[in-house]
Amino acid sequence: MTAIADKQTRTQPRRSSKRNVPAALIYEQWVGKPVYYKGYRDVLAGKKTIEEVMSCSDLQGVLVALLTGYLYGQIDRKQYLLATNEIGLHLALNDNLCNDVVIYEKAKMDKLRGKYFDIPPKIVIEVDIKADVSGFENGADGYVMQKARKLLDFGVERIFWIITSMQKVYVIDRNDPTWHIVDWSTSISVLDDCPLNIKQLLDEEEIEY
Repeated sequence: MTAIADKQTRTQPRRSSKRNVPAALIYEQWVGKPVYYKGYRDVLAGKKTIEEVMSCSDLQGVLVALLTGYLYGQIDRKQYLLATNEIGLHLALNDNLCNDVVIYEKAKMDKLRGKYFDIPPKIVIEVDIKADVSGFENGADGYVMQKARKLLDFGVERIFWIITSMQKVYVIDRNDPTWHIVDWSTSISVLDDCPLNIKQLLDEEEIEY
């Protein structure tokens, strides 16, 4: 198991030098500052369409679907609510994040209103990075650490961030000052009696990657 120090960094994404970027290319807002989709510069240059950069990869899409199906059958659905499909999370005014998979405790929720969630989920699971990270110190690592810190400060208890290119999982717990990186062949506990092994999940479906 690899451990990474929680540096408590508060650095915000730098403003893009690009002007007149279409609103559709904004992936998240961090205290009013836009975080764009990865590849948005290719759209501005006419090399890609907006739909191309907003779409996920084959492995990312398959993993999110497998995770959703697996967790749906594992969690106590009378106690927990599972949500997916780039869930919008409203932290504060002009401060909005996107998540791949979230798990809520039903007892802490109100009725659904057709808007972004504005209360913290118990669990967040992310698969890869869809944001342009060029404006973040330390690039992808900086983005992961800063977004995770925002989620923890909002009240999220545990975050699992799967990086398919490295076959690794960040395991981040609000009550553990050390954040860990494990191989995705490692069994991790999502909540209660719900273990998760990414490699096993893929292998059981006979998916090649």
